[in-house]
Amino acid sequence: MPVEDFLGKKYKLSNSENFDDFMKALGVSLVTRKMGASVNPVVELTESDGTYTLKTTSPFKSSEIKFKLGEEFEEETPDGRKVKSVCTLEGNKLLHIQKGEKETTIEREFSATEMKAVMKVDDIVCTRVYTVQN
Repeated sequence: MPVEDFLGKKYKLSNSENFDDFMKALGVSLVTRKMGASVNPVVELTESDGTYTLKTTSPFKSSEIKFKLGEEFEEETPDGRKVKSVCTLEGNKLLHIQKGEKETTIEREFSATEMKAVMKVDDIVCTRVYTVQN
């Protein structure tokens, strides 16, 4: 699936597994975990002149990162961690590696109808499925 097929599409969270354990492993507070677990964010990936923007929007918190593929950038995660990140694109998979106190990998796989994010930290694997919004 070419990147053009999923750029600009909005994907809304529809299913989540192990998100609380994932956040717990990152040291996220109970209050923030409860808030994070209660929202269904919308994710959108866009690109302009080689710079990608990944927007995550929800009533609780919205975030946006801008990056060029393969170039390290500084990121503050929605839970407030400061990390150095690198994103690469392989076909329809966006691989996002965050290096900080703990290394986290987020693999987002895009299709015509959904985006599946597989997030890993330590030995915890969290899977979140987002469906396309029209």
